[in-house]
Amino acid sequence: MSELDELFQPQVTTTSAQREQPFDKEAWAQKKQELRHWTYETIDATTAAIAQNGEQFQHYLDVQSRFDLYSVANALLILTQRPDATRIADFDSWKEQGVYIRRKETGFYILEPGEEYKREDGSTGISYNPKKMFDAAQTTAQKKEPPAYPDDRTRIKALMDRSPVPITIGDALPAEVHALYQPDTRSIVVRRGLGAGDIFRALAQELVHAEIDRGHNNYSRSEYNFQAYCAAYMLCKKFGVETASFRFGRVSERLKDMEPQQIRAELTLMKDAAHDISRRMHRMLAGQRQQQPSRSDSAR
Repeated sequence: MSELDELFQPQVTTTSAQREQPFDKEAWAQKKQELRHWTYETIDATTAAIAQNGEQFQHYLDVQSRFDLYSVANALLILTQRPDATRIADFDSWKEQGVYIRRKETGFYILEPGEEYKREDGSTGISYNPKKMFDAAQTTAQKKEPPAYPDDRTRIKALMDRSPVPITIGDALPAEVHALYQPDTRSIVVRRGLGAGDIFRALAQELVHAEIDRGHNNYSRSEYNFQAYCAAYMLCKKFGVETASFRFGRVSERLKDMEPQQIRAELTLMKDAAHDISRRMHRMLAGQRQQQPSRSDSAR
């Protein structure tokens, strides 16, 4: 049993008088508050750690790419406690699926939204409570087959689907530039003759620029190159595109002198942009699968 789990264990008593004592609500609330403080401290510590180490930063991006519906804070908590997690749920959710937690397995914690409250300035805030989770590998759940990624053409077509800006092929891009989002014309040009992997990596990065530019005036590419680069990496990881060319050795230079909250704001921006593109891709791919005839239909 981990130290965190012990926070939620009832006190062991030895006398009948002690056993007859009513549930101590204040003690329970205190333990819960201690665990909440631990999660906040862990989030800040992990934020600082990944900002100083390119390898750890890349591990964070890997986790966030698998859990793109989860907040940056929760991805950081997963990274710290269960970095290889693939599917997570709480005890009751697994049980509803007929899945049970294996003996001696220890859960880990994320934060879930609780009740709203009024801040001193009159604004509304949301309290967050620790929630114990288990990864599929800790349960009796059957292992899922490795994801079946679409072919190169379909994957690029899905990436381009419902693009917020026009995408064209061109021959006049600067040397070594595979694709370019141009804020003044709000359009993307892709170099002619690239391989499928290069197209996906370059186009993903430029589409992130286009996503971020939706809410900006006088958009600066240089200001958001880092976020676009990281979001493109997450999209490549999510859709099975080679990522060996990505480098994160200079992360500490980019994030130095930033407070943990500021760093998480940067991470949230890239996560949200990647998620918006990923959601469009999944919608297009799902629609395509529905249109494909089943094997039984094609055999008739």
